[in-house]
Amino acid sequence: MPWTAVTTEPSQLGESPFWHPGERRLYWVDIDGRQVSRVDPASGRVEHWPMPTEPGCIAPVRGGGLVVALRAGIFMAREWGGTLEPVAQLPFDPATERANDGKCDALGRFWVGSMHEPKAGPRQPVAALYCVDARGAGPATVRRMLGGVATANGLAWSPGGETLYWCDTPTHEIRTWRCDAALEPQGEPQVLKRYAPKPAGWQPGAAVQPGQAAYGGRPDGGTVDAEGAYWSAAYEGGRVLRLSPTGEVLADVALPVRCPTMPCLGGDDGRTLFVTSARQGRPAQELAELPGSGCIFSLQVEVPGLPVAFFDPGRR
Repeated sequence: MPWTAVTTEPSQLGESPFWHPGERRLYWVDIDGRQVSRVDPASGRVEHWPMPTEPGCIAPVRGGGLVVALRAGIFMAREWGGTLEPVAQLPFDPATERANDGKCDALGRFWVGSMHEPKAGPRQPVAALYCVDARGAGPATVRRMLGGVATANGLAWSPGGETLYWCDTPTHEIRTWRCDAALEPQGEPQVLKRYAPKPAGWQPGAAVQPGQAAYGGRPDGGTVDAEGAYWSAAYEGGRVLRLSPTGEVLADVALPVRCPTMPCLGGDDGRTLFVTSARQGRPAQELAELPGSGCIFSLQVEVPGLPVAFFDPGRR
């Protein structure tokens, strides 16, 4: 079955999609476009909510509303388009770092990865993965769970919560982290799958050019289905992979865009695979050949996903 375009108005950098079961809408962010968006697939109606800075990721809130990781801080709004109330600050310099990929765990904590974004030069491994816990009546706590990353991405949990998946995109590695019964990571993360590095001289485009080596991309956002398989978007690879808990490739599905960014599973039966994508910074020839770049695409799959986890705002 071919991919279906869910949106036709492209995002610059679409990310952080989730299916809201109560509203039957798909939510996502456009990081570079500085907005949160949602679409009703049944009607095709799309709504946009401008943000003051780049929204790295979002999650629904128990009791209604959204939690949003902006460039340096975590904010919450009780309704669509509502006032953004501060929840916590992330401990880094927003001039060179911003919030990136993230989602909530089953306990209602908001895990947010950051990325190094220098004004000049390559990204350095100075970013981190944080856990924001707002449960209870006191101030939210922010814990630095790991550091030494350039672009934290791919966050997801196995169905029972015993495994946390994540990746540092520039390393081309997807990693797993064993968790205890309280969903606390234990020991050191292990490599699940290592993507092949970008070949020397590789040039972006819709297809491999004559004499040019193929490139399978590098891991971006991810999600887990009900069988425990991990779906990973291969940025610049034009595909999504479905991996077993041991790293075996179960499916390799090509997309009509070069830069998919993050998959999620939703729809009424949980069997619709949605994938966001990017167009910012892409060459003109690629955008001409792949005009859907930046749009969201969907595909029907056999195994349903897991329900989205909601943020617990405590007594706020």
